[in-house]
Amino acid sequence: MAVAFYDLGSAAGLKKLDESLLTRSYITGYQASKDDITVYVALSGPPSSCYVNISRWYNHIDALLRISGVSGEGCGVTVEGCAPAEAVATPPAEDSKAAAAEEDDDDDDVDLFGEETEEEKKAAEERAAALKASSKKKESGKSSVLLDVKPWDDETDMKKLEEAVRNIKMEGLLWGASKLVPVGYGIKKLQIMLTIVDDLVSVDDLIEEHLTTEPTNEYVQSCDIVAFNKI
Repeated sequence: MAVAFYDLGSAAGLKKLDESLLTRSYITGYQASKDDITVYVALSGPPSSCYVNISRWYNHIDALLRISGVSGEGCGVTVEGCAPAEAVATPPAEDSKAAAAEEDDDDDDVDLFGEETEEEKKAAEERAAALKASSKKKESGKSSVLLDVKPWDDETDMKKLEEAVRNIKMEGLLWGASKLVPVGYGIKKLQIMLTIVDDLVSVDDLIEEHLTTEPTNEYVQSCDIVAFNKI
């Protein structure tokens, strides 16, 4: 089902987008898609930190684009109130011919049969090693997780609770954006995003062995998984 957003350069437009992302990890569907790229491009840059949900989504999509992790087709999204892209002027035919002639002249200077130097061989080996390492990294899947972390009572120091949670360090674990959500009777819960490398971190183990055990359980009563999405 297609969705639409209007004037993302205004506070009203950003507020609507932030509300839409409150219960969603992506613009549409359950994986990053072309809809996310459409909205990402429509924004002028990283949003203000006051838009917690947009900031969490923006940083996540920005990271995915860096590793080319957006592949879904999407359901269709439109963004109104954005300036259209400027048309690229086509050079005159004579200029194109002149440019082609210059390229031909440059090709004449290239020694296609020259022997590789030691520096060139070393550079090629380094590129191959980097490509191999990059391929290995992509083999390990990642997941985006949203957790509800609940305190013992209304007297629990929520700032110290969040510090205790973020102090949990593990290989393959990256804490993201967070916010406090009212529960009732003056009690608030911590809602926090995290990204994990599936082969290195188990969310169930993270909760049972770290979030609900000493010293974190001094502040944390329980912890629930709200959303879990493969990246």
